[in-house]
Amino acid sequence: MTPQFTHLHVHSHYSILDGMSKVPDLISKCKRCGMYSIALTDHGNMYGIKELMDCVKKENGKVKDKIKAQQAILANDGATPQEKQEAEYQISQLQQTFFKPIAGIETYCAHTSRTLRDNGGWHLILLAKNKKGYQNLCKLSSIAFTEGFYKHARIDHQLLEQYHEGIIVS
Repeated sequence: MTPQFTHLHVHSHYSILDGMSKVPDLISKCKRCGMYSIALTDHGNMYGIKELMDCVKKENGKVKDKIKAQQAILANDGATPQEKQEAEYQISQLQQTFFKPIAGIETYCAHTSRTLRDNGGWHLILLAKNKKGYQNLCKLSSIAFTEGFYKHARIDHQLLEQYHEGIIVS
């Protein structure tokens, strides 16, 4: 049950005109396909990240409840050795179904400076690899909207240098 593939560039309905999938539907589809992780990288925003984390917490809570039920069988002195062996097997299988959310953003990056009013730029996928990375993604996204907005919320190389810690750039 180990995931064989993880989508690292997925848009939800928060990517206006690019994605239609609701976050819970994305997670359900991944699990049905045997994938237990996904990176949500909406265009220019991180609006779906809270919903992703909340939904994953709920889904993983269901797995934890099933593990607790199997652990109760292991703790039961009246359980047969076969029942205990089956419970251990079920726990090992359930532990592989914990879902891993990856916070990300497909940001717009200005060619030169976010403060210049030019049409140039490119898309850049940024993924948080830890809590510091998530905090830096939030800073980058906020600055893009407050300082770099020209047709899109944009960042630039200077901001990436300043807030690169904990971020994977693709």
